[in-house]
Amino acid sequence: MQRRTLLQNLISSVVALPMLASADAKIIEYTSSFGYQDSRTTGVLTRPDEESYMRRAIRLAGNNPKYPFAALLVDQKGVVVAEGWNRSVHNPTWHGEMDAINKCAASHPKIDWTTLTLYTTAEPCAMCQGAVAWAGISRVVFGSSIPFLKTLNWWAIDIRAEEIARLSSFRKCSVSGGILEDECNKLFRTALTIK
Repeated sequence: MQRRTLLQNLISSVVALPMLASADAKIIEYTSSFGYQDSRTTGVLTRPDEESYMRRAIRLAGNNPKYPFAALLVDQKGVVVAEGWNRSVHNPTWHGEMDAINKCAASHPKIDWTTLTLYTTAEPCAMCQGAVAWAGISRVVFGSSIPFLKTLNWWAIDIRAEEIARLSSFRKCSVSGGILEDECNKLFRTALTIK
């Protein structure tokens, strides 16, 4: 069953690519779950429900609108197993991704981390992507990118999540960006106006 679903997803992606092409399409970096990287892909390839999970992450960011970094972990059946948001006022390492990972570890001690996807409003920082590697999470999907956050003067270590995933050769993790990017970018622009 899983092999058939993977094949259907691959075929639908290949068929959909020409339809996505347009002269003004933004070129993004995309690493697929099949292990290849294609910087020529136009648009953002999404799986069913990716936008709904990202919308949930955006809603979670409302728990801390001044620091709208929020994340959730979803298993292969589409069940949200943990969610989190930034609590760095209590601990500087308590980022949204770290909150979700710690909650998952506490509530699901025997979970197979390789079956999880992390959805997050912003590209994971070096610390959070490192935690993704140590946990063994196989897929990361983010909204706002580190380069975008840097244009707004958000603190960010200047290394992309995909680079950390690539350097973590002991794990396999695909990284996709730009899901509901405009909505996520709005969160971070608005956050700068909060005193």
